[in-house]
Amino acid sequence: MDSSADELSDPRPGPPAIQATGREETTGCEEAAAREDASRREEAAGREGAEGRQGVGGGRLGGLDGVRGLAALFVVLHHCRLLAYPGFPADTGPWWASWLLYGHFAVVVFIALSGFSLAVSPARAGWRLGGVRRFARRRAWRILPPYWAALLFSLVVAWTLAPQPGQPVPTGKTVVVYGLLLQDVFGSPSPNGALWSIAVEAQLYVLFPLLLLAVRRVGATVTVGAVTVVVVAVGLLAPSVPAVGALMRLTPQFAVLFAVGVVAAAAARETSRPARQPSGRAREPWRRARQPSGPARETSRPAWGRRGAALPWLALAAAAPVAVLIAVRSPAWTIGQLFWVDLALAPAAGLLLASVARGRPAPLVRLLDTRPVRSLGSFSYSLYLVHAPIVVALDRYVAAPLAEPGTGRFLLLLALAVPVSLVFARGFAAVFELPFQRHRSGAALRAAARNRLTRQPGRPA
Repeated sequence: MDSSADELSDPRPGPPAIQATGREETTGCEEAAAREDASRREEAAGREGAEGRQGVGGGRLGGLDGVRGLAALFVVLHHCRLLAYPGFPADTGPWWASWLLYGHFAVVVFIALSGFSLAVSPARAGWRLGGVRRFARRRAWRILPPYWAALLFSLVVAWTLAPQPGQPVPTGKTVVVYGLLLQDVFGSPSPNGALWSIAVEAQLYVLFPLLLLAVRRVGATVTVGAVTVVVVAVGLLAPSVPAVGALMRLTPQFAVLFAVGVVAAAAARETSRPARQPSGRAREPWRRARQPSGPARETSRPAWGRRGAALPWLALAAAAPVAVLIAVRSPAWTIGQLFWVDLALAPAAGLLLASVARGRPAPLVRLLDTRPVRSLGSFSYSLYLVHAPIVVALDRYVAAPLAEPGTGRFLLLLALAVPVSLVFARGFAAVFELPFQRHRSGAALRAAARNRLTRQPGRPA
C-alpha cells in the first residue's frame, strides 16, 4: 500500500504529555512508545493479512495490487461502454471498443485472485488456516464495512437520482436481500450492477476452509479436479433438471476459478526463504511421495520451481484457444456461454497469477508494480463497489443530454465518469476501506481515531 494511503488514516499515537518530573516523563514516553509500536505492528499486520500481499518475513508479492487495480478499472470502462452503445450483449459499437463488452472477465480475475490471496499464508503454513472463526471474523471485518457503505450510497443514488438501467427503483426487499449478501439467491431490484459478485465471493469464503483441508488430505490436483467435476455436472444437468438449474444463479463456475487460485498460491510460497516442513498430516500437495525427514529442510519446489520460467508461456497457451473462440464467435454467443468460457479460462487465470507471483514476465510485473498502477490497486475494491451509481447518474444527467448514443457519448463518459469515479472511490476507501485493512478490530480502530484526535500539531512524537 502506498504512502499516500497511510497518510489518510495515520494510526500512530500522538506525542505523550509533558510530565512534571523526569521519572514521570520517562514513563510516559515509554508508554507512548509501546503504544506506537503496537499500533505500527497492527498496521503492518493489517496490510499483510488483509489481501495476502506480504510474504513470509515481510516479502511482498509485486504485481498483485496492479492486477486488482486494472481489473477494477476495466469494469468501469465496461459500464461506460454499455451506456454509450446500447443493445448488450449485441455489439453495437465500433470494433475498437468491442473488447470492453467483456467486463465479466475482470470478475473472473477477481475471483481467482481472491482465492490466491487468501491462500498465500496457509500455503506457507502447510495449508492450515489457523482457525475458521478467526478467518470468518477477519473476512467480515475486511469486506462488510465498505460493502455496506457502498450499498447505502447506491440506494441513495437510486432513490434520489437514477436507478440502475433496466431496474426498477429499489425496495425494502432490496435492502434486506443485498444487506445479507443474498442477491444471487433471491431476486430483487438491483441498486448497483456490480454488487452481484460480492455475494458470490462471500459464499466462496465458506468453501475456502474445505479447500485447504482437501489440499492437505488429497493434494491440489485432486482437489481442483473434484471441484471441476461437480461444477461441470451442474452445468450439464442444469438444462434438464430444474432443481439443478436453480444452482446456476450462484455462478457455480466461480468455485473452480476460486479453487484454481487457491492452489496457485503454492507459487507464492516459493518466493519466500526456505521453511521448515509442517508435521502431521500437512503434506506437500504437489508431490505425493514421502519426503525425507529432518529437523529443517527446504520446501520442495517440484511444480513451480522447474517450470517457473515457462509459466507466462503456459498461461498464454492456455488462454489462446479461448481468446480465438471469443474472437470468432459473436459477443452474444460468448455472453450466453459464460459458464463454459469461465471454466475454460480457469487454467490461464491460475497460471497467470502463479507467474506474476514469481515475478514473470519481468516487464509485466514492473508495469503492474509502478506507483500509479499499484496505487489504483490499493483502492480497487472501493472503485468496484461505488463506480456503477456514479457512471449511471453522470450518464443520465450530463452525457445523455449532450450526446446521442455512440462514440461521442462514450468519449464524454470516459472523460467525465472515469475520473469522478476514481476520485470518489479514493476518498471512499480512505474512510470505509483502508482503516479496516490497517486495524484488525474495533478497539484498534477506535484507539487510532482517538490518537489522531488527541495529537497536538507541532509537538515531537
